[in-house]
Amino acid sequence: MTAIQTAIRPGSPPAGAPGAPLVLALPKGRILEECAPLLARAGIRPAPDYADEASRRLRFPTDDPALDVVRVRPFDVATFVAFGAAALGICGADVLMEFDYPEIYAPLDLGIGSCRMVVAEPAEGAGEEDLRRLSRVRVGTKYPNVARKHFAARGIRADVVVLNGSVELAPGLGIASRIVDLVQTGATLAANGLVVTEVIAPVTSRLIVNRGALKTGDEMLFSLIAHFRAALEAGPIAGPLADLVAKQHG
Repeated sequence: MTAIQTAIRPGSPPAGAPGAPLVLALPKGRILEECAPLLARAGIRPAPDYADEASRRLRFPTDDPALDVVRVRPFDVATFVAFGAAALGICGADVLMEFDYPEIYAPLDLGIGSCRMVVAEPAEGAGEEDLRRLSRVRVGTKYPNVARKHFAARGIRADVVVLNGSVELAPGLGIASRIVDLVQTGATLAANGLVVTEVIAPVTSRLIVNRGALKTGDEMLFSLIAHFRAALEAGPIAGPLADLVAKQHG
């Protein structure tokens, strides 16, 4: 059974069918926790267990019968929205950079999940290699498209080793000379003897929308986008996100 099939609530019409509720895709993990105050400010109130990672449920009703939320892997949010399984979602810019789905429109930077997409390499000898003299490098990453595009812009072929976890181990174990990964504080890099040598892009979470769903002129969808926009413009969000949101949108 696919992730999309698993997220379909028993008895619910398929997404996009007449009478079906709109679906908002939310990412599991840290961003799910960070977006909770924003959802509340936007007037979206899912069933209480939507934030319980131990819950086996993946699709949850809200207090509005016209809206459901699904909880999926962060890397899958963009796919759910691009293929129309969800009309909108909250997704990291890193995922949008990697997949670059033309079916997705990203109208709002939500200012949460702030981190950086970077190139990192062993601290010993970092920066000593002149990239202008290289024709190819081996890179460990879960972002093969981002890595290839970044190095191609410098005239370098990236031989990518795709890793879905523990990417920081790659240089020390000889799998790759450097990595491309997300960094928040840099503590994990430092603990594994790595340093940032290039920042590819800053990353925050975005509200994303399926372009096809937008073209239908669905009033509920436009209302949700407006509520998210108003939530950002209304001022600092109470709780641990207040300082970050004030900095991004104040």
